[in-house]
Amino acid sequence: MPRLLRYLALVLLASVLVACGKPRKSVFPPTLSVQQLVVAPNGMWHLTLRIQNNSYAGMDFTALDGQLQVAELVPLRLHATFQRDIPAFASDVVPLDVLPTPPMVKALAAVAAKGSAGALGYRIDGSTTAKPEQQTKPREFPFSGHDWLSPVPGVANTFR
Repeated sequence: MPRLLRYLALVLLASVLVACGKPRKSVFPPTLSVQQLVVAPNGMWHLTLRIQNNSYAGMDFTALDGQLQVAELVPLRLHATFQRDIPAFASDVVPLDVLPTPPMVKALAAVAAKGSAGALGYRIDGSTTAKPEQQTKPREFPFSGHDWLSPVPGVANTFR
């Protein structure tokens, strides 16, 4: 019996010591989407990209490298460096200017002609560089997503 109590006390002490450690927060890849697209007078597209941190830990985002594909057309390269500290389960935006191809311009113009009934599918994928709050080195996180762009009623050359 004393031996059993000694082992039980040892197991209890070990479990208490394990519980005292700092809990590790789970880290998951972010979600990126186009929050807004504005067509500038010079033809450039001003994208507002939304980064959604899906982790239980805050992350410092510093760069993204990927591509934006509108409809089934040839994709555009997206590349940006920035500094965004995004808390757990929160989001922030990053502005990015891109020069679309002529077929992309035509596809977006066709959607704009339909008004609020028009929609243009897009796909965005690549990777982003971020450092989770409990880690010392930045990591690459893949992202992939797709959605639709529709004209904003009453606001010319703006799509969401």
